[in-house]
Amino acid sequence: MSLRKYLTSRVFLVQVFLAVLIIAVLGYLFMHWLTFTTDHGNEITVPNLSRLTEEQVEEKLDALDLQYILLDSVNYRSDYPKFSVVQQDPLPGEKVKVGRKVYIKINSSGFSSVKVPDLVNRTYREAVPTLRALGLEEGTITYIPNLGKDMVLEMRFKGRNIQAGDKVLKSSKIDLVLGDGKASYEEDIVTDSIASPIEEMPNEQ
Repeated sequence: MSLRKYLTSRVFLVQVFLAVLIIAVLGYLFMHWLTFTTDHGNEITVPNLSRLTEEQVEEKLDALDLQYILLDSVNYRSDYPKFSVVQQDPLPGEKVKVGRKVYIKINSSGFSSVKVPDLVNRTYREAVPTLRALGLEEGTITYIPNLGKDMVLEMRFKGRNIQAGDKVLKSSKIDLVLGDGKASYEEDIVTDSIASPIEEMPNEQ
């Protein structure tokens, strides 16, 4: 049988049809297997875990066939309850597969303490960044007569004087007493006394 006749024969056409059918069936089975293994079309919306305790997180994610991993605690934030979720990854609203792990960070139990830096005799411009770098805040600013304008003369916390090295909680407000750039009344008296000494009156005999 010639090649031309074979290509147009019924036997050849049946074989071609069967080959196409087998390829189609295998392709369907492969796509079905791929869909099953990747859970295609079965995505879950990540819930908002903010402000939940670890126990509440576990209960909520278990109901959605999700898992969680506690990464660490973050520095205490007063706007969140203690031991509640502050950060999560993936973010709320994202679509994930069943069994996906959600990574969380929780709020610590309270502010940690830090040592007060030595700000005395430093300028106001130097003092404020130093406080903020340590997690402290600038409190009330008070000026008193002193030639050192905007020079830190005293540090106070809740109305009492504090020294460098004293410990306070993070986010505490440190009040600063600054010089106003003017000589004090006492200095004026001392200066006047030195410039014009008082003459002693002779004793009368």
